[in-house]
Amino acid sequence: MVNKTLLLFISFFLVVSVSIAQDSKEKLALSSLLLDLEKTYTIKFSYSDTDVKNIFLEQPKNGITLDALLLFLNEKTFLQFKTLDNRYITVSFLNKNVSVCGFVLNAKTLDPLLLTSVKVNGSKIGTTTNSEGVFYLNNIAINSTISISFISFKTKTITTKDLFSNTGCKQLFLEEAEEELSEITIDNFLTSGLQKSDDGSTVLNTEKFGILPGLIEPDILKTIKILPGVESINETVSNINVRGGTNDQNLILWDGIKMYHGGHFFGLISAYNPYLTKKVTVTKNGTSSRFSDGVSSTINMKTSNRITNKISGGGGFNLLSADAFVQVPIKENLELHVSARRSFTDIINTPTYNNYLSRSFQDNSIASNAINNSESDFYFFDYSIKLLYDINYKHSIRTNFIHIKNNLEYLEQYTSNNTIIEENSTLKQENLGARISWDTDWNSKFSTSVSAFFSGYKINSTDDNRDTDQFQTQFNNVLETEIKLNSKYEFSDVLHFSNGLVFNEIGIVNRTSVNAPTFSKIEKDVLLKSALFSEIEYRKKNTYARFGFRTNYFHKFNKFIIEPRINIRQELNTEISIKLEGEFKNQTTAQKIDFEDNFLGIEKRRWILSDEENTPIMKSKQVSFGIDYSKDKLYLDITGFYKKVDGITAANQGFYNNTQTINFIGNYEVQGVEFLVNKKTALISTWLSYTYAKNNYTFDIFDPQTFSNSLDITHSLSAAFNYNFTKDLKVSLGGILRSGKPYTKPVVGNETIQNGNRTIVNYDNPNDQNLDDFFRIDISGSYKFNISDAVKSTFRIGFTNITDRKNILDSYYVIDNSSTNNVRRVDSYSLPFTPNLSFRVRF
Repeated sequence: MVNKTLLLFISFFLVVSVSIAQDSKEKLALSSLLLDLEKTYTIKFSYSDTDVKNIFLEQPKNGITLDALLLFLNEKTFLQFKTLDNRYITVSFLNKNVSVCGFVLNAKTLDPLLLTSVKVNGSKIGTTTNSEGVFYLNNIAINSTISISFISFKTKTITTKDLFSNTGCKQLFLEEAEEELSEITIDNFLTSGLQKSDDGSTVLNTEKFGILPGLIEPDILKTIKILPGVESINETVSNINVRGGTNDQNLILWDGIKMYHGGHFFGLISAYNPYLTKKVTVTKNGTSSRFSDGVSSTINMKTSNRITNKISGGGGFNLLSADAFVQVPIKENLELHVSARRSFTDIINTPTYNNYLSRSFQDNSIASNAINNSESDFYFFDYSIKLLYDINYKHSIRTNFIHIKNNLEYLEQYTSNNTIIEENSTLKQENLGARISWDTDWNSKFSTSVSAFFSGYKINSTDDNRDTDQFQTQFNNVLETEIKLNSKYEFSDVLHFSNGLVFNEIGIVNRTSVNAPTFSKIEKDVLLKSALFSEIEYRKKNTYARFGFRTNYFHKFNKFIIEPRINIRQELNTEISIKLEGEFKNQTTAQKIDFEDNFLGIEKRRWILSDEENTPIMKSKQVSFGIDYSKDKLYLDITGFYKKVDGITAANQGFYNNTQTINFIGNYEVQGVEFLVNKKTALISTWLSYTYAKNNYTFDIFDPQTFSNSLDITHSLSAAFNYNFTKDLKVSLGGILRSGKPYTKPVVGNETIQNGNRTIVNYDNPNDQNLDDFFRIDISGSYKFNISDAVKSTFRIGFTNITDRKNILDSYYVIDNSSTNNVRRVDSYSLPFTPNLSFRVRF
């Protein structure tokens, strides 16, 4: 038995050895083959050793003619064999045309990439890959280069010489690329899915989102509040304050559509579904000249922009709502993305809903009339649709639609003089948006994008008070349309030049009507503006620089505003970098805050438009300088900044004082320092951030003229600790401690004054007092598990304000004839201890 086994092994070894020997005979080094052929045919080859190096081919047939031999050599190699006479033959790759093919694959999944663009640089020759990812090019120069590109993948450049093969099509692997221009420099910043870019912006990749204290999903606007310099004075996402600015000074874009409304449940949660919103970029300074408005920040959200040709999706629920999303290929070059979310708060009352409701309606009719026969019907929903169409390898079309809505109906019944009286009030708030874009890669260096969007915001409320026989309606409507042309020319891999034109029109309507006494007011404003922008971007080794300008023309005012932008980052060595950012920006829309015309005690904000008289165009100037250090997963960042915004109005600032209804024009000026330290290990990520900022108003009509901004938070300290028990089980604990908000008290001993027939609060100097410090601790946990090989699931649980601290967010005073000094202080409080959980599946 052993002998037979040994005999079989020896036989196998001999067979393999012969096969190898035969194969080695079939494949010969070209340099050796040419020497043999010179002797056989009495000829002389003239060539460079470099040209024939590393070329192997099979032995030509014996006895063939010289012409047949040269034809064989020309077909089997990328070299050009050309006879000078009967004896001398030149060998080179100059003026040689060949046919090549390639097999293009996704480097990560190894899936073939359909309709990949294949372009011979410097010529009009090009093609696309077929359904198997294969392409063919005929009669192209051997010394040419070929660019292979696919949307959302890094472009690959290869020489025809390297692509040429006499054994079949070569495999070419493309790697996925980030959609933003700026390369990611710090991955998994603070938590997985948060990243820092070359240009200083912060990127949230929702697909890779890890865990943050208190959050049970990657809520887009809640997540960015962990960044230094980003606060929320009243802990809502509808009032995000970036470096001391108001919420309306943030430019919020969803797939290129300007959005005027960002929150559900009166700002307590984000209105943008994160599960199709692939990437969010937050820029506080040094903004690209492509963007206007947003004198405080730019929040740019983008959904998935690549055709995957695979059905995928998911869904889930938490204690407020349920949602689902799906990506469906219709054809090889056509795909549909859909997401939808709706609350079930009008059906089920959960502890989370009850706390959110109490937080939203403090000290108002809903909260105070709980003993009466009253009920509230509140729900919200949002949905988005995106259609992706690749015409060919050069042209692609994308269309988007989004709809966000909040709806509240409040019914109260009570008895008066033995008569049952019903009062029905409503509040509807919604934002619609649509966009279409046409993107073209004309060649490997030049590309263009033409887009147009429509955005419509509307808030409509009715308040029925049968006791006074008064019916009041309030309406605010914003309509904006924009057409934009972008172009980009790549001089090289390190130098890009971008230009663009923008035509924009905004119309705003505000209407108020009361039946008793009869009163009606309608205000309509329209503004047309055009802009030209240009910027150059340089990125090489340790240097990133972007210089741009934007020229804005306002047709109604016959006025130009020129805005320079600068963004520089320089690595001094492998550990230390410095950065300089600066910008001029303008903004023509703002929110007016209504206190007297409120609804059920809810402060409402109405959009208004600049008229250059009562409401000027806001203009900002900002500069920042910082230094960061990164080594061994330790990251330190310290940045100093200065910002001044001119053209603000007192009606936009939310003053509680005697001048809150008078429209004065002024400015605010903020200067400060942001500090962040983040340390990561394989299991732990912990960070601490601190912001010091001094934020002051200047209004010439006030006394004193300069005083604390209503959004002034002098000190803000936050810290968090993430721990990964396993790859799938994670926990996050964190807290925030910050200075209390400024507020205005009445004059002690003289709390009220007469204003005609009315008694009003006699306020002291504005914002000369501060509330108690704000302190909150949150915790959350996450566990991932697979239901099957194709279906993955995640369970998360979060607790907000685990110490149940009663933080005062704001204070104001109202007339109360029952008190000794005729005034009563009204405090609004933060969320109490609030649990929430979510369960999600994805396929």
